[in-house]
Amino acid sequence: MDVRRATERYPGGDASAGIESWHAFSFGPHYDPDNLRFGALIACNEEWLAPGAGFDEHPHSHTEIVTWVVEGELTHRDSTGHETVVRPGDVQRLSAAAGVRHVERNDGSLPLTFVQAWLAPLHPGGEPSYEIVHGIADSTPYAIPEAGAMLHVRRLGPGERTAVPDGGYVYVHVVRGEVRLEEARLGPGDAARITDAKDVEAVGVSAAELLLWEMTPPGV
Repeated sequence: MDVRRATERYPGGDASAGIESWHAFSFGPHYDPDNLRFGALIACNEEWLAPGAGFDEHPHSHTEIVTWVVEGELTHRDSTGHETVVRPGDVQRLSAAAGVRHVERNDGSLPLTFVQAWLAPLHPGGEPSYEIVHGIADSTPYAIPEAGAMLHVRRLGPGERTAVPDGGYVYVHVVRGEVRLEEARLGPGDAARITDAKDVEAVGVSAAELLLWEMTPPGV
């Protein structure tokens, strides 16, 4: 288990434009050949947008983009004609496939915070697709078969326990609160990269929310 602290993330964004970003993996000018990916994950970004701020239309390709809103509302528009508002508890997935363009904005009156993961698909190309699931429950994992991955959302109270999925690669991201993962104590923005996970438990130190990515090793 490799624990990465929130303070180790690479800073990004443009504070003068109301955009702040924190990247868990090698990103843009922060090139790190030893931190390019973990399993299918090639990015896990924490984003903060001030009211009225956002990312203008930009392209993606050969990437599965999954977004989890922590606070506020995210307005999404893409070149396939989808326009939606993503709220806390919703899971949004944009499959960029051979190519898609999208806009992400905070059109609300309150700050927006969201976590966005980028996953490498098992096979490049294809047609872009879009999906949003409203109010996902703890007991309902969200499958991204294009990347051989599964997203689990877990919410814990103090002292409550939850099993971390067994798997070749499991990435645990703490959205809010504090948890204990084996001997490590993790807070907001901290993450753990677990290889060959088996019989691992997360215990709530306080009320907490976790995102757990279960990923299949390539070729399995």
